[in-house]
Amino acid sequence: MGAKLFGTDGVRGVANVYPMTTQFALNLAMACADLVATSKKKVAIAKDTRISGDMLEAALIAGFTSKGVDVLRLGVIPTPALTLLTPQLDVDMAVMITASHNPYHDNGIKLIAANGDKFSDEITAAIEASVEVGEFSLDKDRIGKVVDDFDVINLYNDMVSKIAEKDSLKGLKIVLDCANGCFSKIMPSVFKNTGAEVVVLSNQPDGYNINKDCGSQHIENMSAKVKQNGADIGIACDGDGDRIIICDENGMRLDGDQIIAFLGQYYKNRGVLKSDTVVATILSNPALDRFLKKIGVKCIRAAVGERNVIVEMKNCGSNVGGEESGHMVVSDYSKTGDALVTALVVAKGLKESGKKMSELFPLFSPMLKKRVDSRFDGRENMLSAFENPAFQAAIKAGENEISGKGKLLVRKSGTEPKIQVWVWGDDKTLVEKVNARVSDVLSEFSGFVAQKDVL
Repeated sequence: MGAKLFGTDGVRGVANVYPMTTQFALNLAMACADLVATSKKKVAIAKDTRISGDMLEAALIAGFTSKGVDVLRLGVIPTPALTLLTPQLDVDMAVMITASHNPYHDNGIKLIAANGDKFSDEITAAIEASVEVGEFSLDKDRIGKVVDDFDVINLYNDMVSKIAEKDSLKGLKIVLDCANGCFSKIMPSVFKNTGAEVVVLSNQPDGYNINKDCGSQHIENMSAKVKQNGADIGIACDGDGDRIIICDENGMRLDGDQIIAFLGQYYKNRGVLKSDTVVATILSNPALDRFLKKIGVKCIRAAVGERNVIVEMKNCGSNVGGEESGHMVVSDYSKTGDALVTALVVAKGLKESGKKMSELFPLFSPMLKKRVDSRFDGRENMLSAFENPAFQAAIKAGENEISGKGKLLVRKSGTEPKIQVWVWGDDKTLVEKVNARVSDVLSEFSGFVAQKDVL
């Protein structure tokens, strides 16, 4: 199999192109059967609305049942629903077939532990190694069966409906963009039960239109509909429902850090923010920390990736965390990013405030940000440049210069041979100076190709 396939959020690629092939899915299921599904001999499988979901589901089912493992087929349900429900399903693990916010021709596989958490790196590595070897024994007397339970989603609906009960959002007009994905039926139904007037977009999935010019990645139509309909708020999710983008009544998109700040403030004001702590990633704006500190909330930073946010939330005992990209975790109601849970909490807070969205947001003014990417002709040269003493000295000097006035972050890309230099600060001249001080050093090293201003 070669290079590591599983990232922090499963494996993903173009359907019918390795690794998103039926053979890979078959072998993956058999590896999981040998290594994970050994107690109850039962797994759950769910999928999003893309056309290749049926194909990969069939291969996974064949792999599990050929190893004597029963399969509970749940049909189309959101990723956050599967993670929340898995502990109640009496299974060894669950599998979510989705490529999240990617277009229809992609697909992916997320592995979920019996407790609803994502698999650890150690277990994932063992599964990958087993798939790479590809040697699986079969027993003619041990064959699993398939049972369908397409009503299990009602349990999830009941849980999230407790956030905003019947008629609690009456008087609000809300535009919902369902991305032609997993929330196409669920999100409108739950919001209508709250008494809100709902305008629904992109809720007619056909296998090919998931995330197409809609949802969290393409909010232009949602923003326009908010203004056209005089709505109070616009809400868009992605294909599997773990990402959310929100706009105000003017169609203006809210930065993800603003949503994290709102969730922290809302829970703090109600005395239910655990540990008085919110978790964000290293990419969130430093002004978020500054705002939260003023209201008595600590902001802890995690590495990039929703799973890392969740791990840090558990470590510090917080029940609110998120990524600026739109993955918001409210662990009182979900075990992963959940667009519906976040949407209900924000809408409830909006209703209770008696204000317009534009009067509530922004909660803080973000620091200026500048990101410059330096590309190399290969990973080895990129790593050599990163570790070069002259570059490390430039980083140290940059940190000293921005200390107390902003933040410097230097990252190696995990997917491309490039180094990212991020600088935040209130002083534009200082931000640009510090970024140039660090980034320009890289042009002196072997294999340097080009620099690009990203932000």
